[in-house]
Amino acid sequence: MSGLYLETSALLHWLLGQARASAVESSLDAADAVVASVLTLTEARRALVRAERTGVLKAADVERLRGVLARLEGAWSLMEVTSDVRARAEEAFPVEPVRTLDAIHLATALLFARGHDGLSVLSFDERILRNAEALGLAVAG
Repeated sequence: MSGLYLETSALLHWLLGQARASAVESSLDAADAVVASVLTLTEARRALVRAERTGVLKAADVERLRGVLARLEGAWSLMEVTSDVRARAEEAFPVEPVRTLDAIHLATALLFARGHDGLSVLSFDERILRNAEALGLAVAG
């Protein structure tokens, strides 16, 4: 089964209706399975808190988007930050430096790739994309 690893930057573009939202939606629609780290949802929820606190979003919009995230959480395969994820994240990556949260995303994508032939990574973070390609993972979009 092929899958799509959804990294936080892509999720936020889609969730917040930013410039590349339609590209994310197309990739999500085309995927057989969407997989992500639990970190993706945590980062997205923190982004909603920041958006409300800075006045970018109103409280009602934040609540609506929290509902969207809750529904998606039930539809996607999520991986916890397990000891295997942490062990891989602590190792070197092809294109250093890599920030800790990015390392967790990359490690999670690598572990998901074991069970998803043709796993693609959807991200708008250049550090993630450069490393995903160097690791032999396909890049969506």
